[in-house]
Amino acid sequence: MTSRYAFRLATAWHPAKDDEPLAYVLTLTNLSDEPIRDFRLCVSGPGRIDPAASVEGATLTARLSNHSEFAPPVDFVLQPKTSWTITARGLSYPLRHWTDGGTTAYLVLADGTTAPVAITPTRAIGDNAPLKRGAEIYPVPVSVDVPLSIVPWPQAVSISGRRCVPLGLALLPRDDEAERAADTFETLVQSLFPVEGIVRSQAEGGLPVTLRVAEGFKAEAYAIRFGDQTEVTAGSRSGLLYGLITLGQILRGARLHPETFVFPLEGEIRDEPTMRWRGTHLDVARQFYGSAEISQFLNILAWNKLNRFHWHLSDDEAWRVEIDAYPELVSIGAWRGHGLPIPPLLGSGPEAMGGYYTKVAIREIIRLADDLGIDVVPEIDMPGHCYSVLQSLPWLCDPQETGEYFSIQGFPDNCLNPAREETYQFVETILDELLELFPSKTIHVGADEVPADAWTGSPQAKARLAQLGSDNAAVLQADFLKRVQASLTKRGRITGAWEEAAHGGGIDKNHCYLNGWHTVEISAKLATEGYDIVVCPGPVYYLDMANSPDWSEPGAGWAGWSEPEKLYNFDPVEGWSTSQKERFLGVQTCIWSEPMTDRAVFDRLVFPRISALAETGWTRPEAKSWSRFKALAGLMPILYGFRSEA
Repeated sequence: MTSRYAFRLATAWHPAKDDEPLAYVLTLTNLSDEPIRDFRLCVSGPGRIDPAASVEGATLTARLSNHSEFAPPVDFVLQPKTSWTITARGLSYPLRHWTDGGTTAYLVLADGTTAPVAITPTRAIGDNAPLKRGAEIYPVPVSVDVPLSIVPWPQAVSISGRRCVPLGLALLPRDDEAERAADTFETLVQSLFPVEGIVRSQAEGGLPVTLRVAEGFKAEAYAIRFGDQTEVTAGSRSGLLYGLITLGQILRGARLHPETFVFPLEGEIRDEPTMRWRGTHLDVARQFYGSAEISQFLNILAWNKLNRFHWHLSDDEAWRVEIDAYPELVSIGAWRGHGLPIPPLLGSGPEAMGGYYTKVAIREIIRLADDLGIDVVPEIDMPGHCYSVLQSLPWLCDPQETGEYFSIQGFPDNCLNPAREETYQFVETILDELLELFPSKTIHVGADEVPADAWTGSPQAKARLAQLGSDNAAVLQADFLKRVQASLTKRGRITGAWEEAAHGGGIDKNHCYLNGWHTVEISAKLATEGYDIVVCPGPVYYLDMANSPDWSEPGAGWAGWSEPEKLYNFDPVEGWSTSQKERFLGVQTCIWSEPMTDRAVFDRLVFPRISALAETGWTRPEAKSWSRFKALAGLMPILYGFRSEA
């Protein structure tokens, strides 16, 4: 990395007008005192320059998904304190939000070295609104209709009176399961609220709270009794933990906002969830989140009483889990950078950037999740979204394959070939190691967004399709899924997949569930066909979608936008019949990480929407109240602590 030069890149979005087509304008300024020639400018998005775009002022010399490389005109010299402008009239999709534009840039110099380029957020011409970052924290009002601060809201609350707010809770477990729940809760609040002393001894002013397991409760149900004694009872360790979380929320609200909330003198709370599956998905391929971030995120999920963590461990951009049999998957597939098989993408610069989870780290995360009552569902996306796999293990490709096909995200030839026995040997080996790591009954295999023209240049694929009596890629994927699912079923596991797994009839309905990610209507249709469904429609539950259509909001916009109130009020089974609802497992948000190139953007996109989803999954629909939720949501934890300045 050279330091002789200093450069700045400004990018601007010009929406199409009646008399002028859209334009994405990049302006590079040489801030140094030396001229520069024979260089190339590299920029990564999420926005993608279309390979067929009309480019003025430069030549598009390379493009892989959202990584673009531009060369100036022949003999061009960028003099000191002057600028070079590129205008691209053609993108894979129109930019809608400031995070759609370039987020990282660098120069490749004549000698092959690189030089950093400072880049400013993309501005939309005619829109000067301040760009938003950080979670929007709703203020807690002085007056609210409910006296307790609890999210998600319980099934039955019957309390009266107000007692002096205790300094903390002194936990008195009465059996082994209660002791483990108490230890987990103490660790949880120490992680989320380290200086609040929510758990403390009686000597330090802690209110005695008895914990015990009792019969007559469903798996995650609990009861809290207030009075001469405070007691939490449940039928399971997870139920006790949820009861303690409710008690901790009540304590924090009454302590931090005594004018609004109370700690009850007497009464009872009885509670249980309405849905079995209350989860969130996190994509760690597009942006990498270290073990500490994952652990704290699990703590936040537990505080919201969410019980599924769908861990998206691989995609075109990276592979993130250590596999002993194929060390290349992490030595090559976990890293992006200039000159590497996977170039800088989505905010990564020329230096090698990325990471992966060792087996030791995964076991620690699984242990924490188990303590918190969270089932970790690993996803290895296949047969599509495998560019990083095929860059790491190119021998998986058909050596006689010709031509080229592209995924919707602009990756060439990114699918494992279902016609090759080498593919199944690879998959079986991966599953052997994954199943040893992950105790979940459910293993997710992706199966989404396989290009319609995948494998058309592969003689092996053509031969297999001829045997199947088809020329449709969906049929070949279905053939692949039959074998993969049969392997998982034999091992006692359930196969999870995105809704495209139903295409071609390749997946056994009796041993799978599907994530319905397009619309509720499609999910309902799949339920009618006999598939168990987790509802997570992109226009509402995809948390990479921006909070509003405003350019100043970060996030994506291809599926629309979803403000917290819209997500909160959304009915995931609206119009479903009784028989369709029998196939409904629950709901989850999906955090796709393309726009989350800084952690303040993560906070803004995820919070408080994840808490809104939590209340949908837990609280009876008729008991939901947006005004109550908005009054309480500000007390819920956020991951990085970035708060909106607006």
